Amino acid sequence: MARRWSRLLTAALLLSVLSLIASAQTPNRQSPAPAAPVGKGAVPPVASAKEAAQPKPPSRGNRRRAVKLYLRASKLFENKQFEEAMRDYQKAAALDPSNADYPLAANLARSHLVTALIQDAAKDRLHGDAAASRAALARALELDPKNMQVLAHLNDLGDDAVRGQPVPLYEQGASAAGQALPLTPAVTVHSFHLHTDQHQAIQQVFKAYGIDATVDESIHATQIRVDMDDATFQQAIRTISMLTNSFYVPLDARHVLVARDTVENRKQFERLEYETVYLQGLTDTELTDIGTLAKNVFEVQQATPEKDSGTLAVRATTRTLNAFNATLRELLGGHSQVMLDVRIIQLARTNERNTGINPPQQITAVNAYSAEQSILNANQTLVQQIISQGLASPGDITTILGILLASGQVSSSLFTNGIVLFGGGLTLSGLSPGPVSANLDLNSSDSRELDQIQLRLGDGEAGSLKLGERYPIQTASYSSVASTLPSIPGLTGAGSSSGLSSLLSSINGNAQNIPQIEYEDLGMTLKATPKVMRNNDVALTIDMKIDALAGSSINGNPVLNNRAYSGVVTLKEGEGVVIINDLTKQESRAISGVPGISEIPGLNNLTGIDATKSYAELLIVMTPHVVRGTQSAGHTPMMRVEKSGGSR
Repeated sequence: MARRWSRLLTAALLLSVLSLIASAQTPNRQSPAPAAPVGKGAVPPVASAKEAAQPKPPSRGNRRRAVKLYLRASKLFENKQFEEAMRDYQKAAALDPSNADYPLAANLARSHLVTALIQDAAKDRLHGDAAASRAALARALELDPKNMQVLAHLNDLGDDAVRGQPVPLYEQGASAAGQALPLTPAVTVHSFHLHTDQHQAIQQVFKAYGIDATVDESIHATQIRVDMDDATFQQAIRTISMLTNSFYVPLDARHVLVARDTVENRKQFERLEYETVYLQGLTDTELTDIGTLAKNVFEVQQATPEKDSGTLAVRATTRTLNAFNATLRELLGGHSQVMLDVRIIQLARTNERNTGINPPQQITAVNAYSAEQSILNANQTLVQQIISQGLASPGDITTILGILLASGQVSSSLFTNGIVLFGGGLTLSGLSPGPVSANLDLNSSDSRELDQIQLRLGDGEAGSLKLGERYPIQTASYSSVASTLPSIPGLTGAGSSSGLSSLLSSINGNAQNIPQIEYEDLGMTLKATPKVMRNNDVALTIDMKIDALAGSSINGNPVLNNRAYSGVVTLKEGEGVVIINDLTKQESRAISGVPGISEIPGLNNLTGIDATKSYAELLIVMTPHVVRGTQSAGHTPMMRVEKSGGSR
């Protein structure tokens, strides 16, 4: 059957080669179009964009060389020389880009080369040659950077390197003081093809690695079949244990006891090891909790915490101790940690504008004759001096009033604000309006504030951030009387009740009022609790509260304005997002003018307007960064075990 398939493959390759040779030797039958004559006034033809974008067809010689390279690469591919075949395929594709078979063949050769490198790396790892295995995987990763199998084998090499690191000093001392009997099998690989009973199969598998196995009578003599190729000691023993449902206990370096895997047999044959776990830095409560964990979860009968030395003495089987130590390392390794970058941006703007004309609010109407006589009668001495000096005649009242007002000796609000006369004779009257003012005032202020704070929090740990001040509020007060009690008539000595008034006055004089103060946090209080999700996203539980003085008080105690926000938001690691956006906006406008006129559209802009606009905006931007992630749990590779035979 294999020969038939090889003949078919060879025939297919020959047919493809013959077709390529025929296409390479066939001349191009499409004759070029005759060129148009180009004269003095003729315009040469311009090639279209589609024709210019087409690649230049390969020459006949390049096609022939590409066919030869393809034939040579196919022979190399049949001989499993995938790297040389891939190079020739790539050269052929470069010489003849019009043939789509060349790049496909190059990709196929590269895929086979990567698979061969992975297999070589696995063999080198089994033989203990880590350097050769690492080099083969590096070459495979260079050829296919996104191959998951290459990455998985690289991770296995990293795990082997970690397991090969030296243990700490205290672990070396503990092993030297008393360690379980080590088993030293041969570091080789073997293949097994057995069809026998369980006793013989167990002994033959252990014997292949230089170990003598004593099989307990609890193992049934059932026929089984074992087929394994290139198996290490751990892989072989794991397979045979699953087939026979057994476990082994080392007796010394070269002898083991194999028994049926039951609870009674494990209690009877497995040795108990004594281990001291060092837990310095933990509190007494945490040390007690770890001891409880060992007893309740891992069923360790003897787990004694020593609080003075910070140690835990554990006595259990090797398997239980390994599971307990692995769990303890995960717990003591700590949870995930998040660096929370908090940016608080505060923007505030105030705009005050006072424009327009303030008309007079009142108009005074007076009789001109009465006002003149009142001024002249109040300043008779000055009037006589003006007349005596010949500055004005006695009947020229207008000139006399002008001189009095110009000299500054006489002042009147009627003449200061202006006056409008109407009428005549004794009925001559005047109107004096109030003052008129024009306003053109602008006051604007902008403020920007940025607070950048970083919080390092553990997974599920709450962190609080307070910005503001602490305001003292008096909640109560009490008084203390004098330390020495005065003489009370009728109580400390003879006397009448009339002396109680003097007692009251003395107590009030010596009493001191002591206030009781409670401080309230004014400003913003932000509380955040991060939780790292499985996909490395961060879920933030946010509680925010903003307290401020309201400007009023009740019974002397100020009233506080309170705004609170609570919620949960999920963010991607390293991505910033606006968590809170608080906007406060205030606007007020006052108009000063004449009722009715100031309310007419168009005229209200000429009157006095006092407008105030203010707004404040608060932005809180959070960016979580996972600085320490959770440790990924290790998994053993899956293994398929086929078992044949009767029931055990």
